[in-house]
Amino acid sequence: MKKINLDIVGLSYSQTQSGAYALVLGEVGGNRRLPIIIGGFEAQAIAVEIEKMTPSRPLTHDLFKAFADAYAITLQEVIIYNLIDGIFFAKLICSDGEKISEIDARTSDAIALAVRFDAPIFTYEFIMASAGIVIESNDFAFLENIESVEAAKAPQEPRKEIPTPQKKSPYSSLSDEQLEAALEKAIADEQYETAAAIRDEITYRKSSS
Repeated sequence: MKKINLDIVGLSYSQTQSGAYALVLGEVGGNRRLPIIIGGFEAQAIAVEIEKMTPSRPLTHDLFKAFADAYAITLQEVIIYNLIDGIFFAKLICSDGEKISEIDARTSDAIALAVRFDAPIFTYEFIMASAGIVIESNDFAFLENIESVEAAKAPQEPRKEIPTPQKKSPYSSLSDEQLEAALEKAIADEQYETAAAIRDEITYRKSSS
């Protein structure tokens, strides 16, 4: 079965329900997007690595990566291989140099590890056809329509209200310098959900300037 390569194209923080995030994967070389609702901890784990934040102590996914490195285990790829009743199923394809093993994992955990190992993410056509969203441009306006699309589907991982990025950020009143200082403090205090929200405001300002 032909695999479709995916990239992370968006991770959106919900201002309407604490802890809810929309992870958006994009088809490499295509115009389809695969939105997945994930929990706050996994979203933080993905955001911390994407933004190259350095936590004062290793997160669980960092510990997994360190453990694998210590025993010369590599993550070759992540495959989102099934979709049943609205739940995505993923597996890790790992190798110790001699044997290749497949390990079942939650999709959010698998992607958090993929970004740490710089491993490719794949899925299959039937999943993209069933749960994907076709967009007409490369911008992120389609995020505003995810809620109406996902409402017609079964619960994701887990089912929570879809983020609405158009909501005003609680950090919008801060200056750029205050935002950077708040981000550094949130990371130092290991408040990664807060750090992700501040990072989103910084990113929004840079993209709007």
